[in-house]
Amino acid sequence: MTELQEHRLLAPRGLDRAAGVWDHRLPELIADTSITSYAETVFGHLRRADQRRWAAAYVLGLLTTPGRKSVRRLAAQLHAGPTAAQSLHQFANASPWDWDPARHELLRLAESRTPVRAWTVGVAVLPKRGSHSVGVHQRFERSTGRTVNCQVGIGLFLSSDSAHVPVDWRLRLPKEWHEDDELRARTRVPDDVRHCSPTEHVLHLVDSLAPLSRREPVPVVADTSHHPTSGAHLAAELTARGRDCLIAVPHGLRVVAEGRRVAAPGSPDGTLTAGRLLQLLAPKGTTATATGLRHVPAQADRLVSALVRLPGRRGVSPGVYRLFARRRPGAHGVGRIWLTSLVHPPLHDLLPLVRAQSGTVAALADLTENYGLRDFEGRSYPGWHHHMTLASAAYAYRLLVAEGAAGAAGAAGLSPRRHIA
Repeated sequence: MTELQEHRLLAPRGLDRAAGVWDHRLPELIADTSITSYAETVFGHLRRADQRRWAAAYVLGLLTTPGRKSVRRLAAQLHAGPTAAQSLHQFANASPWDWDPARHELLRLAESRTPVRAWTVGVAVLPKRGSHSVGVHQRFERSTGRTVNCQVGIGLFLSSDSAHVPVDWRLRLPKEWHEDDELRARTRVPDDVRHCSPTEHVLHLVDSLAPLSRREPVPVVADTSHHPTSGAHLAAELTARGRDCLIAVPHGLRVVAEGRRVAAPGSPDGTLTAGRLLQLLAPKGTTATATGLRHVPAQADRLVSALVRLPGRRGVSPGVYRLFARRRPGAHGVGRIWLTSLVHPPLHDLLPLVRAQSGTVAALADLTENYGLRDFEGRSYPGWHHHMTLASAAYAYRLLVAEGAAGAAGAAGLSPRRHIA
């Protein structure tokens, strides 16, 4: 029996578009053909109709299965027959389909259905058991103070004020995976996929999607506040590409104040840390702006700001950046510090971009908890990318499609979630 014949025999009756009838045992929403049409759009590049049906089934399972999204639970939720779990696993982990066209379609949908304000970067830490899944390694998590066994995915989101849509992913391979041919062969890692820094992954994401975008470029927003030098490197590379950016950086990032004489004790090269600079230029009761110091009420939160250059990067256009942070009344020092190439807009105009990053963090948590981002049971590199694409497609359906049919979705108990930063 050929693989194509097997898939046709195992395909759930309710997902047969030719019949045009959904299994009556499935949730109420399935009576609407919107998920089928959506899957045909996003996964229309798949040559075989059975593959497109399984894509629709997988997305539907992610949307409707409560709790953990294992393939067995997805198949049980769909009432798709005793062999459906095996077929879903085969489709996600072993079937050799290209995930890039589906992600490009998600980009197109997001740009056409929501006013994108920024491209934001999210980091998904996906705990795993054992050491056989692709890219698994030990990582210390500052948020919990513990070392976890995990995979790390770096995602690019298209963010508006109310939606944060994941459109592309990179899997971070640790250095040991770069050099271990046996590990790479066992998990089907392509020869051209190597160990990269987080900054390199972000640049790869931006470079691969920028030619496909049909909109005017928007700023790239990322959080590098736990990496000593990544923020400066990423900002320089993005601005060299003509791309505006807003990047959270460590308080200890060394900078040079632009257009001001600021004492920097013990620093013969004239640099000082970003945190110290903002403290020096924002005395109590004032806030620093691009044009000077402005008095504000003492009880109000203040945005403190300074223009800076990055040491050793004077030749990188535009060269001058803005640092800013929030300083709350009575607090010592400043809060999270942001570095941006946007030196001309008023400071408060940049706050929606800050909120976009917070919204992406919330979207990642929702993807992880409610859309199966961490529940993939396969071990291969293609399988990981397939699952991340399917989870992203399910999430994008909720944000971009189900909202347009909120009445029907609400009747089925599947009202779309929104992330308001």
